[in-house]
Amino acid sequence: MKVLVFTGLFPNNVWPNHGIFIQQRMVHVARLPQCEVRVVAPVPYYPPIPFGWRAAYRNIVDEQAIDGVPIAYPRYFMIPKVAMALQGILLFLSIAPFVTRLRKEFVFDVIDAHYVYPDGLAAVLLGWWFNVPVVVSARGSDLNVFEKLPLIRRILKWTLCRANAVITVSQALKNVTSGLGVPAEKVTVIPNGVDSEKFFPMAKKDTREQVGLPIERKIILSVGHLTPNKGFDLLIKAMKKLTEKSHDIPPLLVIVGGGVYAKVLESLIESLQLQSSVQLVGSVPHSQLLWYYNAADLVCLMSEKEGWPNVILEALACGRPILASRAGGIPEILTSPNVGCVIERNVSQLVQSMEQALQQDWNVPEIVGHAKRFDWTQTAQSVETVLTSVVPQPTVEYSHR
Repeated sequence: MKVLVFTGLFPNNVWPNHGIFIQQRMVHVARLPQCEVRVVAPVPYYPPIPFGWRAAYRNIVDEQAIDGVPIAYPRYFMIPKVAMALQGILLFLSIAPFVTRLRKEFVFDVIDAHYVYPDGLAAVLLGWWFNVPVVVSARGSDLNVFEKLPLIRRILKWTLCRANAVITVSQALKNVTSGLGVPAEKVTVIPNGVDSEKFFPMAKKDTREQVGLPIERKIILSVGHLTPNKGFDLLIKAMKKLTEKSHDIPPLLVIVGGGVYAKVLESLIESLQLQSSVQLVGSVPHSQLLWYYNAADLVCLMSEKEGWPNVILEALACGRPILASRAGGIPEILTSPNVGCVIERNVSQLVQSMEQALQQDWNVPEIVGHAKRFDWTQTAQSVETVLTSVVPQPTVEYSHR
């Protein structure tokens, strides 16, 4: 079976962590003996003007391979911040000629699209154009945010209802698709996985030395793109109260991730005089997260909205307990109090839960064992089953004598 993966969320040479969870899933699908995978990861066209962060789009290569999977980065036309309702159509019209040329050498049987809008809409239109089935995967914000926009909500419904099958990474997201009128039998829940060969327990002292963190302090870690949704401001405000209550060496909050929200967080840290209690590390390569997870005593994620956050699985695979908000699929991951706690998004409860979690004696092997329930190979096999189910099977002709 030849699978064409279609998504704008995929790692590239400029942003190697971009959509890493999609890359992990499809690399494991590509390792299945019956699947041949190619990726089309469209990139917005940006004119030769050296202004703004979007100018970096020009530096993305036209093609490369990651873990043996060929990836193409064709350009498409878009108008930033305006004409949002037209982005899916513009994406389809821009990319259709490229996919037409690609199909001459790679006659794909199915399109596997990630992110419902605009990627999913463009993929459904490509499926109609080439007469091939389309599977659309919902990831989180593509439903949690867009479904509240009246016009885009109608586009989401049209896209999901016309896809041959839908995959969501959590039951919570499947419930959202039900609210959009998508038949339940069309939707399959397939959680993300974690690679236990890349994320595993290591000695805390060694990893702290590796990343330059103090040995003697309790360390609370939070990982994610720096946006208001992730709740980093709540963690910083909670650190203020923890620091004031501490009679010993106060804990250290380490935030790993990049984004324009960093300046807001820096101002908050300065206003609360927490320069010695909060450290903004910035973005790091995905492979280096292993060291940060293992350097931590506790990993926190206080998102307002989520799909299926891989940072939780990766931290669990390293044997680190989790303190997280009741968002999206998080309660579906943290099903045991022995691996972490799900709390409401408010500073007072966060402070109390942090104190308890830092004092608790956690069972590392049990936490690691919980993470191993979510395996990328199992995820890939489930995805392959869905893809196969929508591909028309060849008709077998019998001869009669």
